[in-house]
Amino acid sequence: MVLPAEKILLLAIAIGALMGSSQGANILGLFTSISPSHLIIQMSAVKVLAENGHNVTVVTVLKPVVNHKNITVIQVPLSREEAQIMSDKIGVMSKNDNSNMALSLLRMSEQMDFMIRKTAETLMNDRVRDLYLNRGNKFDLVLSGYFMNDYQLGFAKKVNAPVIVVATMPPNQLLNPLIGNPLEVAYVPSISDSVEKGKGMSFRQRLAGYSSSLFFEIFNFVTQRRSKKLYKKVYGNDPNMPEYSEMLKNTSLVFFSSHAASEGPIRPNVPSAIEIGGIQIKDKPDPLPQTIAEFLGNATNGAILLSLGSNVQGKHLNPETVVKMFNVLSKLKERVIWKWEDQENTPGKSANILYSKWLPQDDILAHPNIKLFINHAGKGGITESQYHGKPMLSLPVFGDQPRNANAMVKSGFGLTLSLLTLEEQPFQEAILEILSNPQYAERVKSFSTLYRDRPMTARQSFLYWTEYVIRHHGAAHLQSPLLHMNFIAANNIDIYFLIFVILISVLVLIKFLVKFIYRRFISKPKKVKTN
Repeated sequence: MVLPAEKILLLAIAIGALMGSSQGANILGLFTSISPSHLIIQMSAVKVLAENGHNVTVVTVLKPVVNHKNITVIQVPLSREEAQIMSDKIGVMSKNDNSNMALSLLRMSEQMDFMIRKTAETLMNDRVRDLYLNRGNKFDLVLSGYFMNDYQLGFAKKVNAPVIVVATMPPNQLLNPLIGNPLEVAYVPSISDSVEKGKGMSFRQRLAGYSSSLFFEIFNFVTQRRSKKLYKKVYGNDPNMPEYSEMLKNTSLVFFSSHAASEGPIRPNVPSAIEIGGIQIKDKPDPLPQTIAEFLGNATNGAILLSLGSNVQGKHLNPETVVKMFNVLSKLKERVIWKWEDQENTPGKSANILYSKWLPQDDILAHPNIKLFINHAGKGGITESQYHGKPMLSLPVFGDQPRNANAMVKSGFGLTLSLLTLEEQPFQEAILEILSNPQYAERVKSFSTLYRDRPMTARQSFLYWTEYVIRHHGAAHLQSPLLHMNFIAANNIDIYFLIFVILISVLVLIKFLVKFIYRRFISKPKKVKTN
């Protein structure tokens, strides 16, 4: 029997597709940040690759809560002493006023030094170094998790593979230089500010943005000096390694955890800036643990989720603040799920409160009985709450959290209070205002529709662009010319200087001509009288 030509062609295409999908790429993920929230986003991203047949090896310090059978984890864990040091530093930070991001970063300098130093030590671990020393290992791509650790990009050169940066933040002054993304201070708010939709930036905002850009320029300069030293320390004097400044130009793409079309700010981005905001959110929620599922299922008056993130634990909070929070929450008719690590020493017993050491946050927020999310304004938590259309009460602690909380309030999705100065009455009033006033839920649900409306989901975008870089063995063709220009050329300072010189020359020439004409044709010599 002879098959028609059309059927033969379709059969060939189908076989080719099956063969292509079965030959997954070998991908290395360097996710060495000590922040659990960073790791959740990064592991959620590579899980997409694993689900699509790629083989992923991940280097991490923390134990991932997101995993897959196609993901091999190489964990270089913190020692007990290091874990205690990290916990103590977070405890100190949580007791400071960190509403000013610049001051917050300065206070966090010691903590960041510790975290970045641990990242470097992780890359120098024998099991990690074996990834490039063992010539039997072959990687088609390196995904580098970002935490002010640009020196980590050199690992891609060691394994002779293109590199993509996975960032847990929107485009900003620290990441833009890697891909030549423009810095537009005049109309793009700084990382510590936000602007309402439909409005321009005021003089005060532009002045604050300019001042902030100067601060971050200095901050980035200090960060790069430290990164350059660690680059030499981690990779030694390998003659095959490029100069640090040249190595930074090898970034193919940066994945940003943002979605400017809905979240803002509206700004120009180069083609190598890819937004994958919300990638940690599942298309379909996983079934909840039985205890939580029953607790929420019986919440006839609705329920509240309270979680201050993965870094700040209950023991880090002021005991008086915890008592005030319990006194308010225990009197509510709504049920409360409270993330609390020490199950032996809970804030108190109440029939409407369920304590849990760990929470599947995304899955809980997807439950229809959740009416309010009390959070610390972490980027991941706010994104998940917006996606599921849940109003919020934010109690920011440090870093970008105050900025995230203020942006959320400006959008009308909830309210914010200071965790340091929290009192029972304002806390209760804020909760009751959000629960009783439908405008908060309506606005965030409307935003949820906008946030989900994309040509490709975050997961589809991540998969497509990752495979794009693998197919083309890098993406040098997407590089902005800005990467290869110095400060003077990039800002046209030499052009302005030339124009200035020409103008001065013309003015001098005009002055000379005017004087010449005046003396030659207008000015007459005075006659001298003689006796």
